[in-house]
Amino acid sequence: MTVVFIFCFIVASVGIVLALDLTPKRIGQEVSTLFNREQSLRERALLARGKKKQNKLLRYLEQVYRALADTGKEGQFGVACAVSLLLMAAGVIIAVAINNLFLAPVLAVALATVPFVYLRRTVDMYEDQIRLNLETTLQCVTSSYERTRNLETAVQESLQNIKPPIRGIFEAFLAEINSVTPDVETAITHMKEQINDVVFEDWCDGLIACQGDNQLIDTLSPIVERLRDMKLINSELKVTISENRREYLIMALMVVANIPLLYVLNKDWYAALMYTTFGKVTLAGCGLGILITWFLLNKYTKPVEYKR
Repeated sequence: MTVVFIFCFIVASVGIVLALDLTPKRIGQEVSTLFNREQSLRERALLARGKKKQNKLLRYLEQVYRALADTGKEGQFGVACAVSLLLMAAGVIIAVAINNLFLAPVLAVALATVPFVYLRRTVDMYEDQIRLNLETTLQCVTSSYERTRNLETAVQESLQNIKPPIRGIFEAFLAEINSVTPDVETAITHMKEQINDVVFEDWCDGLIACQGDNQLIDTLSPIVERLRDMKLINSELKVTISENRREYLIMALMVVANIPLLYVLNKDWYAALMYTTFGKVTLAGCGLGILITWFLLNKYTKPVEYKR
């Protein structure tokens, strides 16, 4: 009977997908409209005063979408949404197959997050690469700018020492002021929008201020020092964070490994866990605990970032 239910569920799911023409591109577009919609003046005012908070799930999806858009990979967002729906259905099917409906929502949510966790890791690796090169780049340009008192010359002198992908941003800056518009402040503003980093934004604001007063050039070096401080702090915390993650994964694997271990040691206990109502609830509770603690682990083990 369970096989019949699973087969009917799969057929119904396929029918819904075909009837609604749910392609990965369309799914991504529909999901992105949730956080791309225009907010009313009242909503913006409430958000600004902190009286209304954005939904955490929507905020997370928006962060992933914006990061993919910045790297030119926004097409992967729709694919991730489609795969997430498939994995969610797979979680329900697995729960039905082992006759534990209490575990269905846990497995559905856990498997649905896998594509977005992968995308988030990919984006984080890209952003880490940018942060790694950002300090050297800003230090090089700032030193040259302090010496030449000319931003265009400073960027041209430093360009050979700048590594991708940051190099492309500064090449675009030079191309804009040489071929598009001589307005350096506008070009700096456009460059500022290319990297989502508070220190880089402050550095660009400092460059804009320096265009009206060269005496402010000396204020750029202290801004770059913030990146060095963040790098030192993260280097010290990296080992601790890695150890915490490893210890958590070991504990989570030990909890999951107890299920086949019970089957080997005592089949009666295994049957009580898998086939009784109390055992099924216990199994679902353990899965929910692992899922919640995984989210908390990712929340509290992020690299330190400078905030205004």
